[in-house]
Amino acid sequence: MKYFAYGSNMSLARLRERAPGAQRLGSYALRGHVLCFHKVGTDGSGKCDAFFTKDANDLVLGALFELDASEKIHLDQVEGLGLGYEQKEVLLEDEIGRQVKASIYYATDIDASLKPYSWYKKHVLLGAIESALPDAYIERISLIESVQDPDGKRDKQQRAIHDSFSKGPYSK
Repeated sequence: MKYFAYGSNMSLARLRERAPGAQRLGSYALRGHVLCFHKVGTDGSGKCDAFFTKDANDLVLGALFELDASEKIHLDQVEGLGLGYEQKEVLLEDEIGRQVKASIYYATDIDASLKPYSWYKKHVLLGAIESALPDAYIERISLIESVQDPDGKRDKQQRAIHDSFSKGPYSK
């Protein structure tokens, strides 16, 4: 199945912890949506949302992945499907206008006052870079204000995902 990641799951290291067989198919745009960090995370921080605006000039950029259906079930659990995120099918387009249908998670529990933890923002930024998103889009993500996670152990574990990935079996 096809899955469009626009937040922390753009990072292959992050996504492969959740769906080890995930294969990146390329970079795509989702029109009529904007990227927000207002989804209420179970840890109390802001997570990404592709917020529907109806304006065709708005777009969220991200990575399209092919996932095995058996792995999608685990991803649904980790993402909290039904507990702050729901799923919908959307129409994406690549840089030359080819369209493809894919599944996304979108936030149902939002709070605009939340900020992402710095480690979460790092996942999003590294994923955007890995996905070869435009520099201006990456710059916009880098300007999002983040906060330090008060749970130092979680912070260290999340940052280590990229270190272990670069040394692990998926680094090729």
